[in-house]
Amino acid sequence: MKILAFSDLHLSRPHAEALVAAAQSAELVIGAGDFCVMRDGLARAMEMLAGISCPVVAVPGNAESAAELAAAAPAGWHVLHGEGVEIGGLRLFGLGCAVPVTPFGAWSCDLTEAQAAQMLERCRAADVLVTHSPPRGVADRTSQGKSVGSAAIRTAIERLQPALALCGHIHDSWGDGGWIGSTQVANLGPGVNWFDPSPPAGAGNKEG
Repeated sequence: MKILAFSDLHLSRPHAEALVAAAQSAELVIGAGDFCVMRDGLARAMEMLAGISCPVVAVPGNAESAAELAAAAPAGWHVLHGEGVEIGGLRLFGLGCAVPVTPFGAWSCDLTEAQAAQMLERCRAADVLVTHSPPRGVADRTSQGKSVGSAAIRTAIERLQPALALCGHIHDSWGDGGWIGSTQVANLGPGVNWFDPSPPAGAGNKEG
């Protein structure tokens, strides 16, 4: 399946236009959170992306809540936060918000490591894990070199071993990636990123 994935759009119209154009060649689009800025402009962000016609899987970032994203998302979007969906034989599971808690204050939608671990426990198997925050130790370093990713997300990746773990959140690590066991980890950023994982043998084409 040809997947177009991005994160941290933050109302960037040039990036949105490039994503909509690229999505004409995609079978699935994944958005890993932070569509707007500090809880403002989410409807505008959704309008920018409304030209995407294929299915979209999205998780909220810390700039919008899960309820806000679910209410604003266009038809054809699957908003995941502690939930999974199967599309074209691929099992996807999503977790939004910043993990661990940020220093940004009341506007930021955050989870503690314990809250994130509890929600990730709901996932028993996944081919693609979509989180806003990166796992601890991979694609999670600030400009000062500090590792600020989530231990709970890393533990889930180690347990599930999805083919892909897609994230964003740490702007200084956009474009970075690595491996946790057999899982490819990618911090996406707002540009066009392509992936083509194959569904497991014998998978059907169920959606929902």
